[in-house]
Amino acid sequence: MGNSYAGQLKSARFEEALHNSIEASLRCSSVVPRPIFSQLYLDPDQHSFPSADVKPKVEDLDKDLVHRYTQNGSLDFSNSLTANEMEDDEDDEEMSESNSPPIPYSQKPAPEGSCTTDGFCQAGKDLRLVSLCMEQIDIPAGFLLVGAKSPNLPEHILVCAVDKRFLPDDHGKNALLGFSGNCIGCGERGFRYFTEFSNHINLKLTTQPKKQKHLKYYLVRSSQGVLSKGPLICWKECRSRQSSATYHSLKPNSSISSSTVTPENGTTNGYRSGFIQTDAANGNSSHGGKSSASSSTPSRSVMYSLSPRPSYAAADPATMFISGPPKKRHRGWYPGSPVPQPGLVVPIPTVRPLARAEPLLSGPGPQTPLTGVLQPRPIPAGETVIVPENLLSNSGIRPVILIGYGTLPYFYGNVGDIVVSPLLVNCYKIPQENKDLDQLGLTGSQLLNVENMILLTIQYLVRLGPDQIPLREEFEQIMLKAMQEFTLRERALQMAAQWMPVSPGQLPWLARLVASVSQDSVHVIVTQNSLAEGISETLRILSEARHYQRLPDYVVAICTSKIRGNEFCVIVLGQHQSRALAESMLTTSEFLKEISYELITGKVSFLASHFKNTSLGDDLDKLLEKIQQRRGDSVVTPFNGDLNECVSPQEAAAMIPAQIPDVDNETFQIYQPQLTVARKLLSQVCAIADSGTQSLDLGHFSKVDFIIIVPRSEVLVQQTLQRIRQSGVLVDLGLEESGMAHQRAEKYIVRLDSDIQAKFDLFMRKVKQNPYTLFVLIHDQAHVELTSVISGSLSHGEPSHGLADKVINGREVLEAFNLLVLQVSSFPYTLQSQQSRISCNNEVHWIHLDSMEDMGSEEKLYFGLNEYSKSLQWGVTSPLLRCDETFEKMVNTLLERYPRLHSMVIRCYLLIQQYSEALMALTTTASLRDHSTPETLSIIDDLISSPGKNKSGRGPMIILRVPSVQLAMLAKEQLQEVRDKLGLQYRFEIILGNPASELSVAAHFVARLKTWRRNEQEEWVPRTYQDLEGLPCIVIFTGKDPLGESFPRSLKYCDLRLIDSSYLTRTALEQELGLACCYVSKEVVRGPAVALDLSGKEQERATVSENDSDELLIDLERPQSNSSAITGTSGSIMENGVSSSSTADKSQKQPMTPSFQSPATSVGLDEGVSLAAGETLKQECDSLGPHMASSTTSKPSSSSSGPQTSWSGQTVRRSRGQPTALPPIVILSKAAYSLLGPQKGGKLPASSTLLPHADMAWVSPLRPPLHKDMSSEEQSLYYRQWTLARQHHADFSNQPDLASGTRSFHPRRLLLTGPPQVGKTGSYLQFLRILFRMLIRLLEVDVYDEEEINTDQSESSEVSQSAGEPWPDIESFSKMPFDVSVHDPKYSLMSLVYTEKLARFKQEAIKEFKNEDRRKRETMSMMLTKYAAYNTFHHCEQCHQYMDFSAASQMSDSTLHAFTFSSSMLGEEVQLYFIIPKSKESHFVFSKQGKHLESMRLPLVSDKNLNAVKSPIFTPSSGRHEHGLLNLFHAMEGTSHLHLLVVKEYEMPLYRKYWPNHIMLVLPGMFNNAGVGAARFLIKELSYHNLELERNRLEELGVKRQCVWPFIVVMDDSCVLWNIHSIQEQTSQSMEAGVCSKNVSLKSVLQHIEATPKIAHYAILGIQKWSSKLNSHSLKVPFSRCHVHDFILLNIDLTQNVQYDFNRYFCEDVDFNLRTNSSGLLICRFNNFSLMKKHVQVGGQRDFVIKPKIMVSESLAPILPLQYICAPDSEHTLLAAPAQFLLEKFLQHASYKLFPKAIRNFKSPVLAIDCYLNVGPEVAICYVSSRPHSSNVSCDGVFFSGLLLYLCDSFVGADLLKKFKFLKGATLCVICQDRSSLRQTIVRLELEDEWQFRLRDEFQTANSSDDKPLYFLTGRHV
Repeated sequence: MGNSYAGQLKSARFEEALHNSIEASLRCSSVVPRPIFSQLYLDPDQHSFPSADVKPKVEDLDKDLVHRYTQNGSLDFSNSLTANEMEDDEDDEEMSESNSPPIPYSQKPAPEGSCTTDGFCQAGKDLRLVSLCMEQIDIPAGFLLVGAKSPNLPEHILVCAVDKRFLPDDHGKNALLGFSGNCIGCGERGFRYFTEFSNHINLKLTTQPKKQKHLKYYLVRSSQGVLSKGPLICWKECRSRQSSATYHSLKPNSSISSSTVTPENGTTNGYRSGFIQTDAANGNSSHGGKSSASSSTPSRSVMYSLSPRPSYAAADPATMFISGPPKKRHRGWYPGSPVPQPGLVVPIPTVRPLARAEPLLSGPGPQTPLTGVLQPRPIPAGETVIVPENLLSNSGIRPVILIGYGTLPYFYGNVGDIVVSPLLVNCYKIPQENKDLDQLGLTGSQLLNVENMILLTIQYLVRLGPDQIPLREEFEQIMLKAMQEFTLRERALQMAAQWMPVSPGQLPWLARLVASVSQDSVHVIVTQNSLAEGISETLRILSEARHYQRLPDYVVAICTSKIRGNEFCVIVLGQHQSRALAESMLTTSEFLKEISYELITGKVSFLASHFKNTSLGDDLDKLLEKIQQRRGDSVVTPFNGDLNECVSPQEAAAMIPAQIPDVDNETFQIYQPQLTVARKLLSQVCAIADSGTQSLDLGHFSKVDFIIIVPRSEVLVQQTLQRIRQSGVLVDLGLEESGMAHQRAEKYIVRLDSDIQAKFDLFMRKVKQNPYTLFVLIHDQAHVELTSVISGSLSHGEPSHGLADKVINGREVLEAFNLLVLQVSSFPYTLQSQQSRISCNNEVHWIHLDSMEDMGSEEKLYFGLNEYSKSLQWGVTSPLLRCDETFEKMVNTLLERYPRLHSMVIRCYLLIQQYSEALMALTTTASLRDHSTPETLSIIDDLISSPGKNKSGRGPMIILRVPSVQLAMLAKEQLQEVRDKLGLQYRFEIILGNPASELSVAAHFVARLKTWRRNEQEEWVPRTYQDLEGLPCIVIFTGKDPLGESFPRSLKYCDLRLIDSSYLTRTALEQELGLACCYVSKEVVRGPAVALDLSGKEQERATVSENDSDELLIDLERPQSNSSAITGTSGSIMENGVSSSSTADKSQKQPMTPSFQSPATSVGLDEGVSLAAGETLKQECDSLGPHMASSTTSKPSSSSSGPQTSWSGQTVRRSRGQPTALPPIVILSKAAYSLLGPQKGGKLPASSTLLPHADMAWVSPLRPPLHKDMSSEEQSLYYRQWTLARQHHADFSNQPDLASGTRSFHPRRLLLTGPPQVGKTGSYLQFLRILFRMLIRLLEVDVYDEEEINTDQSESSEVSQSAGEPWPDIESFSKMPFDVSVHDPKYSLMSLVYTEKLARFKQEAIKEFKNEDRRKRETMSMMLTKYAAYNTFHHCEQCHQYMDFSAASQMSDSTLHAFTFSSSMLGEEVQLYFIIPKSKESHFVFSKQGKHLESMRLPLVSDKNLNAVKSPIFTPSSGRHEHGLLNLFHAMEGTSHLHLLVVKEYEMPLYRKYWPNHIMLVLPGMFNNAGVGAARFLIKELSYHNLELERNRLEELGVKRQCVWPFIVVMDDSCVLWNIHSIQEQTSQSMEAGVCSKNVSLKSVLQHIEATPKIAHYAILGIQKWSSKLNSHSLKVPFSRCHVHDFILLNIDLTQNVQYDFNRYFCEDVDFNLRTNSSGLLICRFNNFSLMKKHVQVGGQRDFVIKPKIMVSESLAPILPLQYICAPDSEHTLLAAPAQFLLEKFLQHASYKLFPKAIRNFKSPVLAIDCYLNVGPEVAICYVSSRPHSSNVSCDGVFFSGLLLYLCDSFVGADLLKKFKFLKGATLCVICQDRSSLRQTIVRLELEDEWQFRLRDEFQTANSSDDKPLYFLTGRHV
């Protein structure tokens, strides 16, 4: 291998370079190839070699082996190996010019008894970096940790602490002479001489100890705190240039590699460890990203590489099969320089950590620095392996060396013919201190020793079948089991010493023993010196082997070295195994590049020429020509005819198929599971909003908008577009007009291609400009292409690289508060790592398919991956998952013949031949039948015969999955050519399914599809696969991954024979099988034998008549597969079958609202719904529908509507040979079948134990297995614990916070996961719809909508004002009588107030009206307006200050003030507390000193401020701190107002928390259990006291007392909206005048009422209650003198002597109004205003839950109202409730007992003196005031049926009572505070004269004496 120097131009060299340059430029996709002359002059000379194998260096093929492996898991930086070896070299040169062996250096003997082990100090403490990398090492200030190299431990670094003054700076200068260091093992300090120090740390040097030579590296801590090797120490100025270059080139890596350290040291799954290599890190930035001297070097020698360059050469497709002369490798050369060395050796990563930045398949060795010519340095012979020449050519095998344990040797020679794989290396390196061990119940002492690991490995290899390859995950579980076994044994023996581990001496014997049972498939070679001997021997045997010799599949080389202990590696020689292992090392992108490289360079020409002939040896082309000539111009009839029948092409094109009775293809339904999942999504969004993190404020938004991001697939875009159009979601969200929605739908979908940025920027601009719109960014198929933006050097020039990351993880998206991100995926594993950005709480999983009850007999079931796997246990003759054994045998023969080609190329060529020959065999050349596999024949037979059997021409679809686009194009051309020459071009179509392009279908097939669809427009063409429903066709489906495209129900076969061992991750395998997932008829799962064996002949018979089908009924009585429970739901449960009505103009579809659609009719029977219902639809998203479309069909009738198909009960009916909804049949390769097929013992398919995704890595080789009952939620948690994102993954940058260890999740991001084709698209479209509905609901409010009660429209009041007056006229108003009847509908179940009119009413009518049960009150939904009152859930910019939730305003900003006054009613001083926020202090008067609260400011009557309301507003509230409508900012139009919340003492903290900016009035603790009466009483008392204080204060300022404003507003906390009404003039006689209503603000209502003339003369002013029935009649009277409720202006001056009853819980306002009126005061209701009250479901006047005071047992029956009272001193159960509350509740229900004569006898009411109490709706109460001069209803001639005296005062006397007449048998009820006052009252009122009492008629409320029960006595009138 002579060298020629750069610059000498030889012709061969020139041609070769030119050839390479042209080839590189042809294939170059991303990098500009280097100019030819720079290649010639800068590259080393190479031998020429056969051009067939020329292959420039491949792109970064491997991304993964980035770390070299040390035997103990430490990590190295990329350049370390070569750079430090360079140092060794130079030191050697300094030492002696000659090549004589070094002279041993005489060292002092070690002190007696001290430790002399390498790697330990003399005190016996471990100094090796691997042992200390996780330790916290304390070093004195000014010291640095550095690494020393010991010649006896080349693979280890020893850690020392050295004073940095004695170390050089970056330029190799300024190091003090001498040494100062400490031993960090034993802690000994103060070594002043390096010689002394080197002895202490056992360096055992053969040369003089020099710090410059043996202190090699700085040690640095990574971000995870791992100590690892850093840059070289830069000892000499002369070396500073190169060293610092090394140092800089390391910098980018140092941050990266240290952060990638995983417990498995970063190689992650051992297949590849994605390592970002920036150009700068590799010294090649000067060449535009190409490695400086390598892009044209023709021999890409080794399958792994050591050079730290990213090998970015000319973007070559990666290949593994390169042969060609080796590159020499000189151990000492520095890798970054442009001048290559002439050497010859390529080392393989020894146990030194491997810098694995280069592709597996390439790697020129490192190159020399420019300075000086260095001589190659000899390497000990035992450490090297020379790979024999022509190894691959001679043996047909490229051996794979699996790195085991120990140092691999260097390889020279023909290194292109071997592969080094790190597949199992991490299994052998488990760190002792590993937090994961505890979780698995292991301790460090149970880790297996090397000997045991070797034996386990051999046992594992022996156990593998001939078709299997070693799987890392499988072996890891075996290791774990073994360790756990040891644990059990240890526990059993109680002593670790009881069982002896395998000793190194026994190892060779045991290893051979274990291997002996393998029938020669595993051999063991044992050597003494190094592994190199064993590997060399194996390679020699392989190269000399004859073809007939049987070689072992695996050779295990074991080296039992005395010095280094046992080491081993595995050499894989099996033809199948070595190829599969080598191919599985490539990622999908890499092997696709490899395939296209092989096709472009013509490597496949031998294979292609082999397939030019048929299996019988005839020339294929000639044979086809002959067949074509024989047939002439005619073609096979397109359908409804035999294959022998021929017609002319014109006739064939003109044939019109029969129409299929088919449901309208536009129907779109949402099925129950989709609804359920949409609701789950919604509730999760609500959970985010309620989480308290303030990350989402739903009350802020009034609209929903969305964008859907999909991968680059034209069909997927069109499919999603169809779903959006059919769902009507754009119209439902109000985004588009119904006419335009069809055209405009496209702007809501963006595909991840180069144009995305512009479209997305536009979307983000919209997000920023519409802060009140909630945007939802839906990232569909979110697992595809999740690479990070920055991993550019690994992008392989793929256009979509990093786009998803850029869009989804961009700062704008993360920060937009009005943007939700919903990621949707069937294979979410790549989003569920330790670095996931989605909180596991925000994952929404599809409902468990077995958790739904059976929903009717005609449902479809989801048939997914699990069902396919389970179907293999059904025992039916034609299984759904198949492996074509015959095909596999043919493939194996070909693979042996063409060892240099990728197996997929070979499989593809064979598959094309199989299909071609099957077509010929079934049409013309029957002799070829025996050469096609039965599987292929049956597929083709079905394809070409089905259309011939019926008039419609329908047939099956076949998917042929060919991942490589070039191979797919080849397949399409060849199959099309065969089809056309056989005349079948009208029989079936061949379609290339390329994600990058639209579907292209021949015109005559489009015409046929249109005929079936009946109503398509002229220009219609199929755009999705579902549009091809019924078309007989082969779809050659290409592209790297399937991207979620849905297929029609006519899909019958999925041919996945090309998917083999290159697909070794869970996602890759499952998404291929996902193509076949769909919904199927329930029968398939209930009785699979019936359903699936209805092939061909029986099928025809099944269609003859409906009765015949009964012969098919064989019920297998197999238990229903649990996973098949149910996914659909029958139409009857469809909450909103959002089906669009079918009109002539499709674009004008109006989505029907659910209320109009009865699900049974949404797909009418008369349309002849068959199983093919909505075939084109495949149904609602993802495929829920195609098979479920018949869910709404009733039992098929045999009407003229055409044949129908249904699986009802046991019957199987077919329509004209149209197949039922059966799952497609899937044909797999052997490798995929073994992974996807069922496992023994019902375990999960092996695929689920694989690495979840190629961009992930396992955290640790030891981890618990996934078990079969894990739900998707549990699997998510498993992957979040046990996987990491690789460096090029988009989530890699989301590292946890080091300080806290917490992960940062994006708060507004959700993940929706569900199996493939289950209906996720429909679900998220429905989610958008219900999200919008919910936002609208947040903007809506349910208000009470009830008509007034007790209205008597026959009489209007005599004195009336004209309707147009704005205010009442005091003169005429005071003449109006007071209407004592209560009209408020909330009092419909209260006792009537007696009037003279009532006595004249027909009793029956009233009885009928009253006798309704406790009914639900009517409500109506209203949109909130800008004038509404709000609760805490409302936030907006305007009222932000008003609510003030900012952390800045702490509660301490409020001050607490006591306010004391005396109350005559309570007879004591009352102390209230005010809580006054700083901002509200202006409303109060404080004393000059001490800030004592004196009064609350009141305005003057004469104030004319148009921008303010005079009256203070009091709102009593209880139990509604969140839901009370206490935010009046908008209702008051933002103007300043005085609003006081009146709250109970115990609730005050809650109200303060939610309303920090409100003034609170806190009631005394004694009122904690009181009712609303107490609050109103205290508000009024306080206000009057304050009025007096203000009058006194203002009087001193010269203001008259009567000028102070005397009104307050008392309003409920449920008042939400205010309206003004006016009567429109009636337009004609017949029409009644209409009412015009307008929403107004509370401010305008109050200002209007406050402006009433002579307002001081009114006691109470109020407004009426709103009702939708408000009509002009009720507004005829603009002002009424009647009861007012809920919202009143109260004149506290006039009503000074009328009090609220502070004991009351109910009807306190009716009671107060009656008292006020009887005092002769005016109550005025403004009828032109109305109040809407919100239906608030919590708090307020809700009933107490009445419980016994002492709970005897938990399960008590509810206490009835009659139990609320008892006889005094009885043993009755005492209750824990206020006495007054019990009394009022008892009276409501006891009218039958108390006042039997009054029931429905309104002529004879119950007389109630000074009080109104509710005694039930069937009793009338006559209210009479005892006060002198009070105005009362006339009682002349009225005979009362009862007398009610309630806490009567001294005004009630015996004389008063004698004025009234009572019926005979009338009853009396006297209520008093205690027994003594009860007796006194009886005596004082002389009741015993007229009333008869019995002892047993005395009662008390059921309270204990502590709770002060009320007593009452009943009696009868005598």
